[in-house]
Amino acid sequence: MVNRIVTGAHYGLRDWLVQRVTAVVMAVYVLAVAVWALWQPAFGYDVWTELFSGNTMRSFSLLFLLGLFYHAWIGVRDIVMDYVKPASIRLLIHVLVILALILYVIWAVQILWGL
Repeated sequence: MVNRIVTGAHYGLRDWLVQRVTAVVMAVYVLAVAVWALWQPAFGYDVWTELFSGNTMRSFSLLFLLGLFYHAWIGVRDIVMDYVKPASIRLLIHVLVILALILYVIWAVQILWGL
């Protein structure tokens, strides 16, 4: 009989697919912002403020950040599952990473919408 201690592991196609989709979302966002930046004749605070003043750019930026955070969670979780053997330490690391990512989401919303 196999004694398996599960502390948040998800294996399979879903996580693989989520990482690929979030990578595409992040790549498209970075390319769009890079193309926009290259088209600007002058660069300054007023240009950046104008870009992020609309809800469209704020929403896409939040989508980018949520994708980044979820992508990071899958990567960190897989590394911890592979290399940290004691279940208690693994669980502690998972909880700390989840709490940090939740705080990052709250912080991103505060920054983008000034709440």
